[in-house]
Parts: sequence; C-alpha cells; structure tokens
Amino acid sequence: MKVEINSAALADAVAWTTRVIDTRPSNPILAGIKLEAIDGTLQLSAFNYEISARHHIEAGVDESGAVLVLGKLLADITKSLPAEKTYLATNESTMTITSGKSTFTLQLMPAAEYPDLPGIPPKLGQVDAPTFVQAVAQACVAVSREENRPVLTGVRMQFDGDKVIMTSTDRFRLSRASFTWTPQDENVNTTTLVRGSLLRDVARSLDEHQNVVLDFDTESPSLLGFENAGRTSTSQLIDGEFPAVDRLFADEYPIQAIINRTLLIDAIKRVALVAERNAPIRMAFSGQELTLSAGAVDEAQAIETLDIDMDGDEITVAFNPSYLIEGLSAITEPFVRMKMTTPVKPVEFNGQQESDSDESMDYRYLLVPMRFNS
Repeated sequence: MKVEINSAALADAVAWTTRVIDTRPSNPILAGIKLEAIDGTLQLSAFNYEISARHHIEAGVDESGAVLVLGKLLADITKSLPAEKTYLATNESTMTITSGKSTFTLQLMPAAEYPDLPGIPPKLGQVDAPTFVQAVAQACVAVSREENRPVLTGVRMQFDGDKVIMTSTDRFRLSRASFTWTPQDENVNTTTLVRGSLLRDVARSLDEHQNVVLDFDTESPSLLGFENAGRTSTSQLIDGEFPAVDRLFADEYPIQAIINRTLLIDAIKRVALVAERNAPIRMAFSGQELTLSAGAVDEAQAIETLDIDMDGDEITVAFNPSYLIEGLSAITEPFVRMKMTTPVKPVEFNGQQESDSDESMDYRYLLVPMRFNS
C-alpha cells in the first residue's frame, strides 16, 4: 500500500474511527484499526463486537492494499504530524508513516484474524443534525448508570411515520424528546432500544451542516446505523423490554406554574449549597410566589423567593437538586411550565417561549418528588 494524504484529514478520521476501540479490548486483535486504500480513498474501520465505525477520506493511492495496525498508537501519531502531507507505505510486516522530516514505523497486525464488520442496515430515514443533537441531549438526561440493568442504560427510539420519540428513564425521572424527520417509508412504525452512551458519542461527533441518516432493518432488528459526512457507525441494540412509562404522564394537571427558567436554575443552585448530600430542596407554591428552601433548623439553611404565574391550589414538593437542574438545563425555551397533581406524584416540566404562550411538548421531563420533613 502506498498513499499520499492530507495530514489533518487523516488525524481527524483516525481519531473518529478509533474512539470505538476499548482501552483494554476483550480480544487483542480489536485494538487494531483497519486501513484500506482503494479507488482514490483511504477507508478506515474499527470494531468492538458491539459498535462499529467506518470512515473514508480522499487520498492519492499509488498502490492499493489493506492493513491492520494499532489504533490508539496511530491516533497519537497522526495528531502530532508536522507537515501538511503524510505518506503511508507498507511492506510485508510494517507500515511507514512519513510527514515532513518525521518518520514512524508500525508493526502490522494479522489482518486475517480481524472479525468481519456487520453489514449496514437499510436506510430508515434522515433528519438535520442540529435537531438530532438536541433531541439526544434531552432524551439522555434520564439514562441510568446502573450497568446491572441494561434496559435502563438505553434510550427507546420510536419511529412512527414522520415522528421520532426518544425516551429514557432511571426510575426516578423520565426524559422524552420528539422531533419530525423524513422517513424512507411514511408508514414506518417500529421501535429500537440503543445505549444512551453511544447516542451521546454519535451526537458529539456529527458534522452539523449535514443530515443524519438512520439505518435499521425492521425484518432483522439487531443493529441501528448512523451515517453523517462520510462516517458510518453501527450499534448492537439492547435486548430487553423497556418499562411501560406512558402511564406516568397525568391526563390532567390541576396545578401549573410558569417560571423564568434561568432565574429558577440559578436560585436552585444557590439554595442547594446548604443541602446535605442526597437531601432535597423544597419548592413551596403559594399565590404567585415560589419559595425554595433547603437545610435543617439546627444546620445551615437557605431560602429564596421567585415571582411566578400560577394556577391551582397551594402545594409543596421536594426534589433532588441535581435532577432538577439537569432536566431544566435540557429545556431550550426561556420559560418552564411545572405541572403538578399531588406532592408525591411525578411533576412534568415543559418549556415555552413566552410567559403567556402554550407549552412545547417536544421535550417532556418527569421527575418524582422526594419525601421531606416539613
């Protein structure tokens, strides 16, 4: 293999592809990145049995060929290359990387032992990248960190015609984001469950000037694929039944309050300074005021009052402050509407553009109140 390639493009492609390589792979061969030079492109791929990554970039190919080298080492080398152009050349046992006056030699790994990457499922539909990135950020708020319950580490993705609904829950809260997209089949109706950590990783590396294509085979639902700007990832789906969470949303919320989102987040952060670890902060709604408080009588205490627009009876609820801030921070509108039924039932949070407008249902955050001493 003999290739001439832009150094920055190579470094970017290697960094993106090798992100799926585990620090300590279950099989040493999975520490490799496969490079294939063919038809004016350098194709890169990596795999860890659960996630695959494929990328291709333009290259001047003098001799085609395919090799396997240590991925993380190649990533370290390519990000430090000194010149604009890099030259790759291989013989039977090594690959030489030359850039400016720097030369590196890597030992080749046995490419024949590298597993075949899974095939790319058929195209399911596409959406603009900024919309997808925002939905992932919102939907992943409630992803659980409990690895012993894999279903809760995932995000359920429901594809129903031109609508996609993404939901996560860790049993204490629920986060749901919805968006409109362009499906291949306008009658599509299917559901997948994919790891939240993978969705975050995919969203972080997207070119936001290009659409995201989602790939899925409804007849053989084992993989979900993501395509964007010449990059393709696939992920094994989580095997298991996602909890029946739709019933947690109340049909009617008799108590509703509209609050400036930034002022609320800032107040929560201040009041939470005196809260012991895992202790709740209290939110007392009365008239057109919200009083936030934390701390105990014989310890440090904090109280802050905010003006609100409220309908319904007086109510006091208490929440984990971190869960409150994470959910509120995912709302993109300037105002938040809190919708309540009783002090112990889940509270729904929605964003809205104006203090007197309707709430947006594109993002719905449910949080279960904590019990507290009055």
